[in-house]
Amino acid sequence: MRQDWEPEELIEVWTLLEDDMKRLRNKSGANRLGFAMLLKFFEVEARFPETDGEVPAAAVGYVAQQVKVPSQEWAGYDWQGRAATRHRTEIRDAFGFRANTEEDQEKLAEWLTAELCGGGDVPRAVGGGGCSPLPQ
Repeated sequence: MRQDWEPEELIEVWTLLEDDMKRLRNKSGANRLGFAMLLKFFEVEARFPETDGEVPAAAVGYVAQQVKVPSQEWAGYDWQGRAATRHRTEIRDAFGFRANTEEDQEKLAEWLTAELCGGGDVPRAVGGGGCSPLPQ
């Protein structure tokens, strides 16, 4: 995600809407700000940030003002904790997403094989010149 945002862009992209604020009602402190940041980041990128540094500092400051939590609390958000796991699940649900499963990965591999290699049961490698059977 880009790190430089003009004030007008922050307002357009990072403003929390009424439904967003409703989701924050039962959260406080670092969890309140962390949830809000994950929510807006997911809305923009359709994924969650991998580190807190991936989130623009200007966006953290702007969202922190909206949720009335000091922006320094962002550094205290526990990315690996149970709350963060629940937050990601709640956000995925809000956008109609779900976590990727092994079955999803298998279906994707089958679809890619059919689309890129013309189907068939033979595992194939996709390379510069096209698809070729994988060595046995």
